[in-house]
Amino acid sequence: MFSDVEFLSRLQFAFTIMFHYIFPPFSIGVGLLLVIFESKYIITRDKVYEKITRFWIKIFAANFSVGVASGIVMEFEFGTNWAQYSRFVGDIFGSPLAAEGIFAFFLESGFLAILLFGWNRVKPGVHLFSTIMVSLGSMMSAFWIVVANSWQQTPVAYELVEFNGQMRAVITDFWLMVFNPSAMVRFSHVLVGAFIQGSFLVISVSAYYLLKNKYVEFAKRSLTIALIIATIASLSQLVIGHEHGKVVAEYQPAKLAAYEGLYESQTNAPLYIVGYTDPDTKKTYGIKIPGMLSFLIHGDVNAEVKGLNTIPEEDWPPTAMVFQSYHIMVGLGMLFIALTLFSWVLYFRKRLFTNRLMLKIFMISVILPVIANQFGWVSAERGRQPWIVQGLLRTRDGLSKSVSAEEVIISLVLFFIVYILLFFVWLYVLDKEIKHGPEDHHSPEAGYQSEENIAETISNL
Repeated sequence: MFSDVEFLSRLQFAFTIMFHYIFPPFSIGVGLLLVIFESKYIITRDKVYEKITRFWIKIFAANFSVGVASGIVMEFEFGTNWAQYSRFVGDIFGSPLAAEGIFAFFLESGFLAILLFGWNRVKPGVHLFSTIMVSLGSMMSAFWIVVANSWQQTPVAYELVEFNGQMRAVITDFWLMVFNPSAMVRFSHVLVGAFIQGSFLVISVSAYYLLKNKYVEFAKRSLTIALIIATIASLSQLVIGHEHGKVVAEYQPAKLAAYEGLYESQTNAPLYIVGYTDPDTKKTYGIKIPGMLSFLIHGDVNAEVKGLNTIPEEDWPPTAMVFQSYHIMVGLGMLFIALTLFSWVLYFRKRLFTNRLMLKIFMISVILPVIANQFGWVSAERGRQPWIVQGLLRTRDGLSKSVSAEEVIISLVLFFIVYILLFFVWLYVLDKEIKHGPEDHHSPEAGYQSEENIAETISNL
């Protein structure tokens, strides 16, 4: 196993991208909430919303810094470990990545300095505009990355041409490639997942302050607004996830069959709530709702859903892993809906901010959207194996020909050490800022002191 270059290269890329993906959803989710918080402050001139905005700007800065640093590595891995893949998709994959750099990262970085250091240096409207642009930039960055990934899932608008004795995929229609069959529904799915993750971070910190009886008004207002976003996003994800499943059923039937443990094509196909699948016996066991999968995909309980038996076995995904990761993601999504809706029952009964059990659940719940987003990507990426580009290029054929197992092991160990250190630094900075809490910005000097604190936060990373 540790002499297998393919296994090691896949392990390395999985580790680096899963670590990196802890941070972009926080940036996207907190970025949206910053726009809301600052808009509330400008409309009401309520100093509580000023405190909220400026506190979460510091958290955003810390998270954004680590997200950028951890994401750089992946671009180098395409060239070092996956050169054949890069040659094959370079013409197509390079276009959305270039667009991401020009239209998204430039937008983020161009206005980031005003967001972080411009509070007392520009007019409130200009600062809010900068906050909106940074938030929009983070979303646009996600859009172009998801476009590139979605093309690998549902490739369209290409032709295969021979170049120096090797086949390459070349774009025939840029916009058709951008709006490939799975791009928009997958982008919506990713974006809403980020809103959930960011809002649960705000909810968690607010619950911590309420439990400590510190910054009570600050915490109540932060929690309320974040809970609104978390509720809307969680309910929206139910609809978006359903539409995503229909797209997967049409374009990647092997992935859907692995999601649901469906080895044989069936009418009245069941939907498993919990269970497990046995690849040896090719059977799935658990609690199921008969006919529900057929109904969700085709709107008819008697409709046939394609099973793995319709696909050559060498093209099957690792069904057991995909089945479990998918069901963990879905299960957590349903938990978010239940948790947020029950929270509103407590809110309208005026018990939410005093219910210590619920506040403790809120405080630790921040980890759950992270897990859901991680397992969502595991199910999506493992679900298209053995293809790195669906139906066109197998994963094993995308490897670099010159890289050795020893080289991958060394770089993997080094990445692991650096990333773990970076992770603990990130936790340390967040812990420090959260325990320090929001500052009083009523004095003219306080704003500049806060900006110095932001600079210190970034330098600590």
